[in-house]
Amino acid sequence: MVLQEKAAEVAEIMKLLRQYRVIGVASLQKVRASQLQELKKKFQKDAYVRVIKNTLMKRAIENVEEKRELKKLEKYLTGPNVFLFTNMNPFKLALLLEKSKVRLIAKAGDVASFDVIVPAGNTGLPPGPIISQLNAVGLPTRIESGSVWITKDTLVARKGETISEKLASVLSKLGIKAVEAGLTLKAVYDDGLLIEGEQLTLNIDETKKQFETAQTEAFKLSIGIAYPTKENVQILLQIAHTEAHALSIGAAIPTKETIKDLIRKAYLEMLSLSSRIPNLEEGSQKA
Repeated sequence: MVLQEKAAEVAEIMKLLRQYRVIGVASLQKVRASQLQELKKKFQKDAYVRVIKNTLMKRAIENVEEKRELKKLEKYLTGPNVFLFTNMNPFKLALLLEKSKVRLIAKAGDVASFDVIVPAGNTGLPPGPIISQLNAVGLPTRIESGSVWITKDTLVARKGETISEKLASVLSKLGIKAVEAGLTLKAVYDDGLLIEGEQLTLNIDETKKQFETAQTEAFKLSIGIAYPTKENVQILLQIAHTEAHALSIGAAIPTKETIKDLIRKAYLEMLSLSSRIPNLEEGSQKA
C-alpha cells in the first residue's frame, strides 16, 4: 500500500515537472507552518507550492527523460525543501519570495539576518536586573524618570553572526526583531537552464540606474554617429538643419532660409571694410 502511494506521488510529481517551465527549490529550515500556508495562498494564482521528500523528487527527475537538465537540481536536494512550480520569470519569483519574508524575534542560536542596531531611547523598563542584562551585551544605560534608557545607538550583532542566549533575551525584552523568516531559493530550473540562488538576487534600484546609464550612453552614441531612431530623429534633424545652415552661410549659398543672414553678413562686412578705408588712405598718403 505504501509503495503504491509513493508510486502515485512520483507520477504526480513527474506530471508537474512536465507541466511547468520553472521549478524552484527552497529550504524549509526555520520556516513556520503558518508562513508556508500563507505563502501558498499568496502564490496560488502564479505558482504551485508543495513540500516533497527529496527521495521522491529524485526518482521523478530520473523518470522525466525529456528534461535531462533537471538532474542538475539533485545537488540541492538536501535537508527539508519546498518546491515551487510556475511559468513565472524566475527573477520575479525570487523577488516575490524576498518581499514575503517577515521579521521575527530571534532565539538563541539564530543567525542575524542583518546588522542589528539597538536605538537610543527609553526602553520603558523599570530599573532592576535589566540594567546588568543590557550592559552585558554592550548597551550603555542610564536611569531617567523611573525608566531605563539606552544612551546611544549600539550595534549588537552583525549580519551573519550567531545570536547568543543573553542577546536573544535582551532583544526579546526590547521587542527588536533580528531575523527574517521566509523562503529563500537554493536554485531554479528554467526550461533547461539552472540558476543558483545567489544569481537570482537583484538590486532593483541599482539595476534601474544601470539601465538609465546605458540608455543615456546609447542615446549620446546614436547622436554622435548620426544613427536615426524614433527617440533621436528630431534632435538629429535639428543638428543637420543647424549644420546645413552654417555651411550655406560660410559658402555664401543663398536659399530662402539663408538669404536674410547672408545679406546681414554682407552688410556687416561692408561696414567693417568702410570703417577701415580712411585709415588705409591716410597710410598711403604718408607713404
